[in-house]
Amino acid sequence: MRDHSATMMRAAILTGPGKIRIDRVPLPEVKPGEVRIRLEGCGVCSSNLTPWAGPEWMTFPTEPGALGHEGWGVIEAIGEGVSGLKPGTRVAALSHHSYGTHDIAPADAVVALPEALAGQPFPGEPLGCAMNIFRRSDIEPGQTVCIIGIGFLGAILTRLASQAGAEVIAISRRPFALDLAQQMGAAEVIPLEDHYAIIERVKERTRGRFCDRVIEAVGKQWPLDLAAELTRERGRLIIAGYHQDGPRQVNMQLWNWRGLDVINAHERDPAEYIRGIRDAVEAVTSGLIDPAPLYTHRYSLEELDKALDATRDKPDGFLKALVIY
Repeated sequence: MRDHSATMMRAAILTGPGKIRIDRVPLPEVKPGEVRIRLEGCGVCSSNLTPWAGPEWMTFPTEPGALGHEGWGVIEAIGEGVSGLKPGTRVAALSHHSYGTHDIAPADAVVALPEALAGQPFPGEPLGCAMNIFRRSDIEPGQTVCIIGIGFLGAILTRLASQAGAEVIAISRRPFALDLAQQMGAAEVIPLEDHYAIIERVKERTRGRFCDRVIEAVGKQWPLDLAAELTRERGRLIIAGYHQDGPRQVNMQLWNWRGLDVINAHERDPAEYIRGIRDAVEAVTSGLIDPAPLYTHRYSLEELDKALDATRDKPDGFLKALVIY
């Protein structure tokens, strides 16, 4: 029987709400300006959860590998006109079909990983997202910074803000996450339980001034409401949570009265994403952040459905799922 291993790959295909299959499909062809990456793994993003639930607008089956966008691996082939990259280079990629063993990316959408990161998972997109949010938050020494929602993103932001000399107040639902926030440098942790009790506690700690920066990293209505209440006059409210379940209402009177600067910290320019990934490479290699303990759950490609379910259900101790190939 003919060996098709050099021309075929394995990829996940979503066939319906909460259902996948793993198919063998042809390797994607490399076009000019592109590279093909033999992936080592891909992180699982919470933005996948709405498509995974199967809303009316979702079309099944998906393209092979679709929804995966946190991949890293080794360049296997390069297209015409690509310079500065070669086969064998280990990279993090900004690509969009990474729930499979291979993916294609524009050459300017990959970041080479140094030897210091050899053998380490490196989901570049979420790490770069954290760096970009931190940069846009404009955090300075001596500020009081509140972070609402301590997941993978919130934990890294807690570390970055505390390392920058800010006093960090971390607010989250799970005791596990609050313990983690303390390990990352939070000066105080508060359970995300009682809206008005949280406001009073933060008001007391800040002597009625509230917080210079508040980062909302949940993506739900209530934490967004709470975030505005905790931001001081002329403070900065940073929206880092991914709001994927429809319109939001805001207390515009409060936003006006306090003169808040409101920053939507989600980047859409690929060049800005790549900038963030490069910053993340430097932050990890320098020891500023260590994401390794935050990768709490690992799955095979055949277990992608379990990885998505865990990302949705957040079992005790869950923070970030990786799919390893």
